[in-house]
Amino acid sequence: MSLIHAVLHALSITGAMTWLITWALILGFALSAMVQALVRKSTVVRLLGDDRPRTLALATGFGAASSSCSYAAVALARSLFRKGASFTAAMAFEIASTNLVIEFGVILALLMGWQITLAEFTGGPVMIVVIAVLFRLKLRERLLREARVQADRGIAGSMEGHAAMDMSIQRPGSFASRLFSPDGYTAVSHVFVMEWAAIIRDLIIGLFAAGAIAAWVPDSFWQSFFIAGHPLAAKIWGPLIGPVVAIVSFVCSIGNIPLAVVLWKGGISFGGVIAFIFADLIIAPILNIYRKYYGARMALFLLGTFYAAMAAAGYAVELVFGGLGLIPDPASAKLPDQGVSWDYTTWLNIVFLILAAALIIRFVRTGGVAMLRMMGGSPDTHDHSDAHASHTHLGGRPDGSGPRP
Repeated sequence: MSLIHAVLHALSITGAMTWLITWALILGFALSAMVQALVRKSTVVRLLGDDRPRTLALATGFGAASSSCSYAAVALARSLFRKGASFTAAMAFEIASTNLVIEFGVILALLMGWQITLAEFTGGPVMIVVIAVLFRLKLRERLLREARVQADRGIAGSMEGHAAMDMSIQRPGSFASRLFSPDGYTAVSHVFVMEWAAIIRDLIIGLFAAGAIAAWVPDSFWQSFFIAGHPLAAKIWGPLIGPVVAIVSFVCSIGNIPLAVVLWKGGISFGGVIAFIFADLIIAPILNIYRKYYGARMALFLLGTFYAAMAAAGYAVELVFGGLGLIPDPASAKLPDQGVSWDYTTWLNIVFLILAAALIIRFVRTGGVAMLRMMGGSPDTHDHSDAHASHTHLGGRPDGSGPRP
């Protein structure tokens, strides 16, 4: 009976956390889908050809607007690099598209407080700046040439078909006219469902892992592991050990937020939990993908520079937010284990689940299922805009006539 109770307790935490963040995920992916439906990937590549500060700022903005799971972001970064974007700009895009996106910030605020969201959006640019400086100082031309040769081999990693797809609206016109056209509705629905398909596995793993760890691992273990009894030592140790925990957790993207809640309540420092969240791009499976994409030497270079940048960002937010008195009490973080109640979360979930249902129906009715099968395809898949354009005819011709959903 005690085993059954422990399992049910873990599942209740998982279910309650899932219910709490559902509307935020739908909102974030819907907004991201609108942006991706309007901005063509060819435009992104054209603007990211060097590593000047303005270019890196654009890469950060494009990344933040095009939410992705970590695997898709890594695949898309290589695609941008192969098509002409600078390596530094591609990495800035990769970092922003997994750590500086809307749904990420909303979920962090819901579970851990607005201060964590602000720290995430502060530390992200710090990390990108550190990466840019380290690349400028340490990235040798020979290593970069080797990485480009390896990238051009097109070895498959994960989510390659998704990265190769360009589902933006091809018809001319203003942003508003394109977005609210039948083609726009179709494009948004396709991007929305593809993004969900990309993150769902890691999200489920992260939620179940967080529920199990919260229910079964005592706080005393984490407090000892993170040296919570010694404030100064904990602040030094946290940003160093946070990324290491992430590497061995095998959970990336939004899936590591539930784990971050558990670690934060367990005693990891403020800077440590931020460094842990950033480290979704150096988990063990993604390090192996870097090896396939760019070669072993570049994979090690990315591990070292990314780790240093994540730790530096953690220390930066620890100092700044600590100095301003903005570090929240870990006890205020929400690790929900209650059932559904009639509060604002339920009403928001109802509204956004209806929106999600409408987009899924449009996706299915306009050939989206066939495209979903292409998500794990070759990195050299032809530009998906042609296939997408043909599918939009199922829901409406480019002139806006034809059948409607």
